[in-house]
Amino acid sequence: MRLAQIQNGMDAEWEKMGYEMPAFDREAVCRKTYGQPVWVHFGAGNIFRAFPAALLQRVLDQGEYDRGVIVAEGFDYEIIDRVYRPYDNKSLLVCLKSDGSIQKKVIASVTESLKADPQFRDDWERLQSIFRNPGLQMVSLTITEKGYRVTETDLAGGLSPAFMMGKLTLLLYERYRAGAWPLTLQSMDNCSHNGDKVREAVWAYASAWEREGLVSAGFLSYVQDPDKISFPWSMIDKITPRPDEKVRELLVKDGFLDNAIIVTDRQTYTAPFVNAEETEYLVMEDAYVNGRPPLERGGALYADRETVDKAEKMKVCTCLNPLHTAMSLFGCLLGYGRIFAEMQDPDIRGLVTKLGYAEAMPVVADPGVLKPEAFLDAVLNLRLPNPFMPDAPQRIATDTSQKLPIRFGETIRAYRERGLSTDGLVLIPLVLAGYARYLKGIDDEGQSFTPSPDPLLEELRGIVAPLSVTRKKQDFSCLQELFRRRDVFGVDLYADGLGARIQAMAEELYAGAGAVRRTLHRYVSETGIGG
Repeated sequence: MRLAQIQNGMDAEWEKMGYEMPAFDREAVCRKTYGQPVWVHFGAGNIFRAFPAALLQRVLDQGEYDRGVIVAEGFDYEIIDRVYRPYDNKSLLVCLKSDGSIQKKVIASVTESLKADPQFRDDWERLQSIFRNPGLQMVSLTITEKGYRVTETDLAGGLSPAFMMGKLTLLLYERYRAGAWPLTLQSMDNCSHNGDKVREAVWAYASAWEREGLVSAGFLSYVQDPDKISFPWSMIDKITPRPDEKVRELLVKDGFLDNAIIVTDRQTYTAPFVNAEETEYLVMEDAYVNGRPPLERGGALYADRETVDKAEKMKVCTCLNPLHTAMSLFGCLLGYGRIFAEMQDPDIRGLVTKLGYAEAMPVVADPGVLKPEAFLDAVLNLRLPNPFMPDAPQRIATDTSQKLPIRFGETIRAYRERGLSTDGLVLIPLVLAGYARYLKGIDDEGQSFTPSPDPLLEELRGIVAPLSVTRKKQDFSCLQELFRRRDVFGVDLYADGLGARIQAMAEELYAGAGAVRRTLHRYVSETGIGG
């Protein structure tokens, strides 16, 4: 089977092999979407195809909606050239369930794929025309935490921004000039108060450009008018690992020909197929100023801001993301290559179980739409131990410096704000100490490994450079510079009374071969509830 050859309806041969085909008139949807676009998504990565695009597909398959989604990529343009356009913008979603069963579904809800950069003139002009269309309702984003960055250099670059948020603001200016039409910018990224990150970036560019006289007076007021441009929050959750060789082999056996695993020059791991877990949650603030696609028909949950905030904090600060980070750091240090294998390690399983239940859960607020205890139970007993999910600690360790302020700093602040003592915290400090050990790039057996990509990696590795994992007597005062970094941890750990404790733990982790295992085992064994 070739993705580009799939048309409407079900192919009986592939149906027998368990492949689900689109149940809607894709040609008609493509035509209508081209002329009357309602949804553009920035970020053409695996999570988009596995979740938002698949969610829309469910809506289209019901026959009660007639518009697809247009995807744009502003960072790694190879994805468009190698994963979308050769396959008529279709992909195969492979859901790996904890019971061992596999769901294979052709996703055909993406009607166009574009490169979001003026250097690609035809694509950029198409994006401009889409943003000029008054019927455009939503622009969503999955561009990762670092995608929202704004630098003084980029702000000073005028109307030729290099970063994604500058390009988005430039397209908003196109919409402003066409009629100042309303629009919602919906982040679907896995970070706290994600809508605020979009808002702050857009306002920064618009303010700089208006101050320099590069845009018409009134543009800043337009993007700051909540009746014109809205920035809702969301909570998204679906584990989507890199494409896995075992999944590829399964597809080869089926005769599915579009099975190549691709690594781009920018180190994006992708393929015409996406492997992901079945579990998924998307809770979005219902604050749309120009209408929205009916994604609730596909399983999305819409709520007020307070509910979204509680759901996001439950997941990002307690029930999943901190556990993932803990596993990624200690998994790399202990030589693991798969998350499910780590869950068979009593020390690591004990670490994340006690971290979730004993240290993070006390500051969780129940969002109502999802129950924290049930969510955490599913994470620990179904999702992380799923042997059919090929997720890796090395993938999760990517951009750790950008994740720690939310995944752990928010919890530390919550303790303080609620008047709770942090004296009893052991495993959160241990994970932060583990980060200082991870930055050294030497595992527990003394073998070098390459830490995952991170915008602050070289800078932070420079801080721990004087430390050795073999020298018994050494000066650990350099760690004070690390643990005082609010940009890395969200708080000054010394000012919060945790710095000395974390530094002492880091010293234990640096105490020679086997020190990581010994230290992890000791603190997990001595802490809280049973693991």
